[in-house]
Amino acid sequence: MAAAVDERLPLPRLAPLAVQHLLAGVAAPVSSVILIGTTLRLDAGQTASLLSATLVLCGLGALLQSLGVRALRVGARLPFLMLPGGAAVAIFLQIAQEYGPATASGSVLLAAAFLICVLPFYGRVVRLFPPLVMGTTVVLIGINMIKVTAPMVASDPGPGFATLGVIAVLFLVLRGVWRQMAVLFGLAGGTVVALLLGTDIRLASGAAFALPEPFPYGAPHFDLLAAIPLLVFALASLAEATGQTVLNSEAVGRTPDAGRDVPRIARADALVSLGSGVFGTSLMVTSAENIGIVQLTRVRSRFVTAGAGVLLVVCGLFTPLTRLLAAIPEPVVGAAGLVIYAVIAVLGFSMLSRVDLTHGTGSVVVALALVAGLLPVMAPEMYSGLPSWAHTVLGSGVAAGALAAVLLSAVFRRLGPREPPEVTSASAAPPADGSR
Repeated sequence: MAAAVDERLPLPRLAPLAVQHLLAGVAAPVSSVILIGTTLRLDAGQTASLLSATLVLCGLGALLQSLGVRALRVGARLPFLMLPGGAAVAIFLQIAQEYGPATASGSVLLAAAFLICVLPFYGRVVRLFPPLVMGTTVVLIGINMIKVTAPMVASDPGPGFATLGVIAVLFLVLRGVWRQMAVLFGLAGGTVVALLLGTDIRLASGAAFALPEPFPYGAPHFDLLAAIPLLVFALASLAEATGQTVLNSEAVGRTPDAGRDVPRIARADALVSLGSGVFGTSLMVTSAENIGIVQLTRVRSRFVTAGAGVLLVVCGLFTPLTRLLAAIPEPVVGAAGLVIYAVIAVLGFSMLSRVDLTHGTGSVVVALALVAGLLPVMAPEMYSGLPSWAHTVLGSGVAAGALAAVLLSAVFRRLGPREPPEVTSASAAPPADGSR
């Protein structure tokens, strides 16, 4: 008898379950792409094409992780979705604003290739990112991006604050899978308010079905120093993927095997992320965000998330839908972004809460890493006189803070006083992809 995770369901039963998983995951790509389009001042047509590409990539990623390619050791054959992680989008935007979107696309390609190269050393790499380092890095990502997103709300505070209110009320009253859609519904509610206040909304025109356009910012530009934040993120994603694998395996009744499954998950992430670099969006990461649906429905079949992948591809190719979503006003998008990045920061604090910071060196590592990561935010002119390579590294709050956390954690762990071991990254990883 086939295991529950390998159960093949009849189409009438599979289809509504696939829709549930689609609803659980669609908010992340929609909100992330609209935020990218608004921040980079893309026109409605460009944003719609970017959203189309992202939805197609999400669908292909879900298919790859759910079905797998055994011969290539790609895909975990578990009911995973693949989404643009909030932290990855934040870093992508930071690079795009400082060095241009072509450099951001090049950084995605570099990070994806780098991830493939380090997979043979998975066991050693994952030890560099204990919860202390992961939590500090995620907090810095959230704070850095709140600074970027806030001016979008300030451009027209009325619709922006209305959107924040709608999202807060929806988080309060919605339950289950619908609660995971609160940000997406908040975007819709904020858009209605913006229309009532006289905001002009323009829809792009075009065919009903179309393929997304590659290289929307021109040929990718490769700058290794500018890519450092995404390279660090790619390494850190291995630590979180370990926790996601354990969580998902336990949910479907399969014995967790991180040594086997995590490299397969990361290899699929990297391959799809190469497509992200081609089509102008951020790194894609496998998410356990839909595990709540598995636990709620008691259906553990990976073919259900494969069905959700097919639906995501169809949604991406249906351009009237992507053009409608791309027309959401800037202050509405900014308000949703504030919520998303604030939640990312909270996830970081949650990860840090699993570490004992009441005594010992852990609190010192966090404090010094936060100093390194917040100085570029509070005093961006501080490093202006340094050589360009040093300014690139130290002037990025995420890169400086993450590197400081990794180095300080390793040094204090090796040379500092002996302390009780930290919580492992597998048990500390949150069940959502927001920190990625």
